[in-house]
Amino acid sequence: MHILTIVLQSWLLFSMAFFGGSKIVGAKHQVDLFDSIKLPQWFRVITGYVQIVACIGLIIGYWYPEIAAWTGILIGIMMLLACLSHFRVKEPIGKVIPALLNLLIAIAVVFLYADELPHLLG
Repeated sequence: MHILTIVLQSWLLFSMAFFGGSKIVGAKHQVDLFDSIKLPQWFRVITGYVQIVACIGLIIGYWYPEIAAWTGILIGIMMLLACLSHFRVKEPIGKVIPALLNLLIAIAVVFLYADELPHLLG
């Protein structure tokens, strides 16, 4: 199971780094995406920075699994909101798949590290 968690965590790390970085630098496909889902461009930049913060959490999570679990929750919330944003404007399902896939992987990371969560709470 340890290898599975590393693979899933690494997937999220690279995904958040790619998509977060492309949002911050204003890649055309990200600018067009935020136009199509009718969200302001300043929100694209904020979202990118939150994704980079999530990357930092995932990196720390290799040594401290409870941080990976909390970061998985953060990414899960972001990806759920991304899916809802796509559905709100009736985007084709193909455009929702990246966010949906990352949502499912984030949920898996949280469940795989779920036994670590109580350590932060008490």
